[in-house]
Amino acid sequence: MTNRPTAAEIAALPRSEFAFPGPLRDRLVAAILDGRKTATTGLAVEYETHPLPEPGEQEVVIDSDGRPVALIETTDVRIAPLGAVPLEHAIAEGEGDRALDTWRANHEAFWTSDDMRNELGDPDFTVDDATPVVLMRFRLTADLR
Repeated sequence: MTNRPTAAEIAALPRSEFAFPGPLRDRLVAAILDGRKTATTGLAVEYETHPLPEPGEQEVVIDSDGRPVALIETTDVRIAPLGAVPLEHAIAEGEGDRALDTWRANHEAFWTSDDMRNELGDPDFTVDDATPVVLMRFRLTADLR
């Protein structure tokens, strides 16, 4: 990991917020900080208003209380249909899913939750095998706690 960045350096970086504040975010942030989580999957539609991260870019991971707790560096980004997400990516998400059907069920439940549908502004949002998703790999570069 790198040396601890200054407050100004941290403030200048894009924020990375995993899930919504609460127990799920807390589990995801803990998995990043302990090294279990080195990948994430998002809906491509979420990136319509801002660019995809690029390899080499750093982001500040925010906890449920809005505090910066880690820096991550993107190592790979690609878009794929939901039905083509490989098991190795699901495992790298560090959430304990060892089967694609479990990983997918958990992600579908999140992506079709009321919170996500409200975020997307689409009360009927749903996903299927063709839904474009963003597969991102990253590495922890600094623990800011």
